[in-house]
Amino acid sequence: MLRLSNVVKTFDNYKALDGINLEIPKGSAYGLIGSNGAGKSTILRILSGIYTIDSGEVFVDGQTVYDNPAIKERIFFVNDETVQWNNYTLPEMRDYFRTFYPKFSLQRFDDMRGALGLPENRKLATFSKGMKRQAFVICGISCCPEFLYLDEAFDGLDPTMRIVVKKMLVDAMLDNEMTVIISSHNLFEIDEFCDRAGLIHKGKIIFDRELDSLKGNIQKIQTAFERNYEKEDFEDIEILHFERNRSVVYIIAKGEPEDIKRKIAVKEPKILDIIPLSLEEIFIYELEVLGYDFSNSKD
Repeated sequence: MLRLSNVVKTFDNYKALDGINLEIPKGSAYGLIGSNGAGKSTILRILSGIYTIDSGEVFVDGQTVYDNPAIKERIFFVNDETVQWNNYTLPEMRDYFRTFYPKFSLQRFDDMRGALGLPENRKLATFSKGMKRQAFVICGISCCPEFLYLDEAFDGLDPTMRIVVKKMLVDAMLDNEMTVIISSHNLFEIDEFCDRAGLIHKGKIIFDRELDSLKGNIQKIQTAFERNYEKEDFEDIEILHFERNRSVVYIIAKGEPEDIKRKIAVKEPKILDIIPLSLEEIFIYELEVLGYDFSNSKD
């Protein structure tokens, strides 16, 4: 398990993390969601042992990370910043990482490099953003870490390459029981790959949920009635959002779909349909209930 307890991190007078509490089960695919500057990258750098913390506790598999080479060789961080590698070729990157990761798999590296068609003798400075991302992902997977952190993992990849890279990550998770943390502002990517996600905003974890339970417990209902019912008329339903568009009513509610439909059916609706919700919609309605409004946020 990875655990952050009451973690605070400041840079000069800026508080990047403000009392973060987070537990990530081993072997899971976890998504850190938030806008730019929310604190996602700071969390990954702390879990990698790059940053110290001002206060709180950080443990990876029960061990502290900072200044701990034994645990760091079990972690690989795919950073969003690659300029320091511009003069390296892929074979030079491979040889560098082999020095620090004793489980490095040459076979896996060669197989993935070939599958992605990345050139061997060109320097990283000549790669596109997507090619750089691919290069670091295959290096990370080839190191056979137990914990792989990816900062904006799929940024710059075209749709075909995204599918290929995701398959490589899934295969690595199955082979090595690897824990993967992906930071992203793209909810679609998180929804596709992760089984659990946490939303971070202004250095705080807003909520942390398993995606299947989150999706299964929130329903969007499209209905219509002979009379104009209001939200207050559905006291036995936990409503997150109520909206009327002429005769049609849209209700976002927590609970099992059949239970919600049964309670609405008592009022004899003319139509009653359950509509699938996207992860983005679920987050927006959850945040409305918590009192957060990101519509005017510049963070």
